[in-house]
Amino acid sequence: LQRMLSMAVEVDRSPTCSSRKIADDIFPFILNIPLRSQRETLLNTMESQLLRCRLLELLFQHSCDVPTTSSMSLDKILYFLSHSSVLPQFQDETATWQRWDEMLQYLSLLLLSYQSVKLEHLRSSLSDRMDLIVQKAKPRLQDSDDISQLDIQLKMNDFISRMQEVLGEPLPPQIQEKLFMLQ
Repeated sequence: LQRMLSMAVEVDRSPTCSSRKIADDIFPFILNIPLRSQRETLLNTMESQLLRCRLLELLFQHSCDVPTTSSMSLDKILYFLSHSSVLPQFQDETATWQRWDEMLQYLSLLLLSYQSVKLEHLRSSLSDRMDLIVQKAKPRLQDSDDISQLDIQLKMNDFISRMQEVLGEPLPPQIQEKLFMLQ
């Protein structure tokens, strides 16, 4: 399945367009996956970084009270950090801190996928991508990819205080580690 999805993204002249279409079709099914381990397996084994990035973007858009229409960027990832609630109400019975942990896991995965999309020119068609690689072209950055260390620190501090307010207890070591890695 993962190989077929990856090929389906690449066959189109516009991988961005095909990844959007495929992600829009798959997304409702992801919301119905009952266990975290199953959701993580699906996302971690996804061969197409572009498709994974789009699915995670949809997941976070779904969990935002006020979704954003901006294109995928580092600034949008910070937006998700600030505006996402704990991920959608999946059916498994997990502690609140574990749902925050899952959210942080997916934010890190989104960041890694987005970095791959940019650095490997995955938004370009396969033939254009080969030319870009041969030319050793630098990735095209968007204005919204230019974020400062201060922006990151402020958003992380806001996120940590929001999470501590909800949890009402010191953060578990697993969450502290994920916060450090994400930052």
